[in-house]
Amino acid sequence: MGIRLLIASLIIVGLAAVGVAKQDELLQWIDPAREPQFTPAQPGQAEQPGTEQAGARSDAAQQDDHGGQNPSAGGAEADDAASPAEPEPPTADEGEVVTVSNVQDVMVVVNKRRELPADYVPPDLVAPDIPFSFSGDAPKKLMRAEAAKALEQLFAAAAAEQIELAGVSGYRSYARQQEIFNWNAQQQGLEEANKTSAIPGQSEHQTGLAMDVSSPSVGYALVEEFGETKEGKWLAEHAPRYGFIIRYPKGKEAITGYSYEPWHLRYVGVKAAQEISEAGLTLEEYLGLAGNEGSKTKG
Repeated sequence: MGIRLLIASLIIVGLAAVGVAKQDELLQWIDPAREPQFTPAQPGQAEQPGTEQAGARSDAAQQDDHGGQNPSAGGAEADDAASPAEPEPPTADEGEVVTVSNVQDVMVVVNKRRELPADYVPPDLVAPDIPFSFSGDAPKKLMRAEAAKALEQLFAAAAAEQIELAGVSGYRSYARQQEIFNWNAQQQGLEEANKTSAIPGQSEHQTGLAMDVSSPSVGYALVEEFGETKEGKWLAEHAPRYGFIIRYPKGKEAITGYSYEPWHLRYVGVKAAQEISEAGLTLEEYLGLAGNEGSKTKG
């Protein structure tokens, strides 16, 4: 006991010469019941190496949305990418959202006020025989049979006039749309995502009647500049002859609820397409449906 007290006295005398960081260690040796004190990590301190970011995903996974389409990044691989954590989707800005019942009608209207059932899958999906901006099989190559046949005729007419077009994104399931919306919400926040991608059930792609189209002149991207190219202008002029309309025309955002998309073709049949185009109407106006003021999402 006397020896231990002597050693303790010597240590206390020498504390002034010992770094502060060592004091607790030495005193713990004297009193084993004493716990060493640790300095907590400070806010902003780097995480341990090897930590992965949740939901990390390549840009190719966003190919079904607008802009930046990379034809080599298309394909089924991007569609099979893991989906990020699911946020709670926002509700419609104003008014009541109804579930449409005429899902098989080629004139069906789908937007932020009118949505498809979550389990709806068109029964007659086929892949049109047209060039695509990506290789391999993927559900987004599909369209309903009537629309697919009409699209083949449209592309044949374009090729005959040396207009090079390519399909980018057709049918999209409810689940796939959920993945896309979740990804955008994770990256941009819910409010911003609601301006650039459709909430599941509110995308025209689920009808099987829509196809996003682009060209090499814009790198197969889905961008507004496509409307100013010779291919985009040709498409807007000739699409109605084959039953297609530019679904979201410029200057009609307050009516459709969707921003201008010169790449988004929607099949409605030849008669309706020509009448809509000649009158400069939207599908909502043609059918006498209320607009979607305040909505800016895409379909």
